[in-house]
Amino acid sequence: MVGNLRAQKGGFQKPWKLEELKAGLEDFFSKYKRYPTASEIDTYPYLPSARSIERSFGGLVALRDKLGLDTQYDLRTGVYSSDRARRINKRGHVVEKDVYNYLLELFGKEFVHREYFFLDDKRTRADFFVYDSNEGFCVDVFYPSDKRNLTGCLNSKIDKYKNPYMNQYKTIFLQMNREIDQNIMDKLIKNKKKKLPQGLSLMSWDTFKEFCSKRKPLNKVRSG
Repeated sequence: MVGNLRAQKGGFQKPWKLEELKAGLEDFFSKYKRYPTASEIDTYPYLPSARSIERSFGGLVALRDKLGLDTQYDLRTGVYSSDRARRINKRGHVVEKDVYNYLLELFGKEFVHREYFFLDDKRTRADFFVYDSNEGFCVDVFYPSDKRNLTGCLNSKIDKYKNPYMNQYKTIFLQMNREIDQNIMDKLIKNKKKKLPQGLSLMSWDTFKEFCSKRKPLNKVRSG
């Protein structure tokens, strides 16, 4: 099967053959013990783009069905989706806890509020609100799997924070995937058509720590 592996190249390409696609999918499976998602196909060197598969075969589900691959065809449903949701929730809990512990150490427990609600309806919230010697700031933590996922997350958050009552305080979109550094994010922001509204910032973990180090904590109130 290795002989059918075909390297992905830029520019115009002749149509991919079914045996080439199957070889690429099975090569991915041999390394990761599962078949790739659409975003993973786009970055895998032995497969064409997911969009070209959509045009030629009607999508990944139809292609896997046509090739007769032993897999759950639609990765958005069933076991794969449940496992993915559990992994995301567990990772999200871990990174939020890391951020919370860092903020506690720097600003004090009484000045760090988890799940800060902007309205009494409890539908619009940030992960944290920190009271400091300035006006305070909000933190919205997220962990995108890759640059493509980062773009989707960012667009969603921009839509979420477009209402004026969500912009009462400076808000940090804290991106916790260490493989996506601040330079990558700055370039993304610079080239985006949907710009970040005033008062919103996209930061990596290192940039966020630098930001926090320049904020002045409030003095703790001593009882008695």
